[in-house]
Amino acid sequence: MTERQLITDSQNTWCPGCGNFSLEYALRDVFNDLEKEGIPLEKIVLVTGIGCHAKMADYLDVNSFYAIHGRTIPVATGIKLARPDLTVVCCAGDGDAYAEGLDHLIFGAKRNLDITVIIHNNRVYGLTTGQYTPTSPLGFKGRSTPEGTQESPINPLELMLTSGATYIGRGYTKNLKVLRLLIKEAILHKGFSFVDVLQICATYFDVHEIYDTLVYELEKQEAYTFEEVMKKIREWDYNGKAPIGLGTYYRKEAPTFDERIKGKKISEEDREKVIQQVLEKNR
Repeated sequence: MTERQLITDSQNTWCPGCGNFSLEYALRDVFNDLEKEGIPLEKIVLVTGIGCHAKMADYLDVNSFYAIHGRTIPVATGIKLARPDLTVVCCAGDGDAYAEGLDHLIFGAKRNLDITVIIHNNRVYGLTTGQYTPTSPLGFKGRSTPEGTQESPINPLELMLTSGATYIGRGYTKNLKVLRLLIKEAILHKGFSFVDVLQICATYFDVHEIYDTLVYELEKQEAYTFEEVMKKIREWDYNGKAPIGLGTYYRKEAPTFDERIKGKKISEEDREKVIQQVLEKNR
């Protein structure tokens, strides 16, 4: 079988050196792998938000949906509940998901929706030229904080663990090997999969030299306890210069949201009838 190109001919407007290029090619490779393993490309849906990351919907040749700012997860929820046979992947930014869309992120994890959420975490609002986000370090000097921020960053992995996510990982755009493995593992996991990716913004917050000295690959674990994972997650608080672990932090099996409401589901044929009835009433 010949691999589909997947990278579109749309003009790419990301800055040279942007970490989004790594994520684009990692997603392309994973989608092609999934097709070889029986998941047709036509069954994959990519939902993006607002920000530099969102252009991924233009640059990858798969079904896609542009959501408004912070709303990738509500859109993905609707798609997955209406068509549980689809593989739904969200790409969102740190400003997109950890600020405007934080409530949706928490409830997505709480419900254990069977979707994958990949955060392009460059720790800055790159599209609007350099304001601070919830993961920017204390003292970050940007367009809106010329004297430095006066607040500490959140730890998204810690938040997701306590919110009920059943798969949690961290990647880095300069380590494609781990990034590909994480994305594929997250998509194949049944339940809410969360992958926070340290994505370099080469223009407004280029910290790759710092990351390069701090990152290391986590050892594979077969048994996971909440306490052990929390300790490991808190090793780096998105603020200091502690070691930054890359890989899978947490994984467990649990009923998904669509499984819990399985008894309330209707057939594909009946679903189409209901949709048509709603459309007729609203004409």
